[in-house]
Amino acid sequence: MKERVLQSCIELFNQKGLKFTMDDVAKHMGMSKKTLYTIFEDKQTLFLEMVDYLFASIQESKKSVINNPNLSTVEKIQLILGVMPESYKQIDFRQLYSLKDKYPKTYKRVEKHLENGWEDTIALFEQGIKEGVIRPVSIPLVKMMLEASLEQFFQRDILIQNGLSYQEALNEVVKIIIDGICMK
Repeated sequence: MKERVLQSCIELFNQKGLKFTMDDVAKHMGMSKKTLYTIFEDKQTLFLEMVDYLFASIQESKKSVINNPNLSTVEKIQLILGVMPESYKQIDFRQLYSLKDKYPKTYKRVEKHLENGWEDTIALFEQGIKEGVIRPVSIPLVKMMLEASLEQFFQRDILIQNGLSYQEALNEVVKIIIDGICMK
């Protein structure tokens, strides 16, 4: 039931951004608000769970890339840096720019997820350097560059102003990073 509510919230988020209410969720699910509140204590808790749910799915997608024997190290790095589960490609992440101001606790959770879970990606960078397909770079600096870009997506309306989807912007950032580190 919890997962169904989270999926419903993703649909509502695409329609209304962060402005959907618990009442909207209950109506969308065809349940009473009282039942909804037995699953999620409040909207803040719901958002925190959504963040964890989304990032858990991203981690699963990363693992499938890493375990794909048909991909080169560079291809794996490129896919992992821009990974987005297929079911989330329709989510309008551009609406998250107001998250920091309206839901700072949820924003902190997003930051925490962005800063963690880099072990596999770092290992791939190290492997690429050993293989000679990536020039030696400061991996912490590359990590910081990507994190900073993603944080800006969530702090400002830069994507909306430039008519870019989150996925388009993420792909462009990854392309810039990859083209800057690949051996010529």
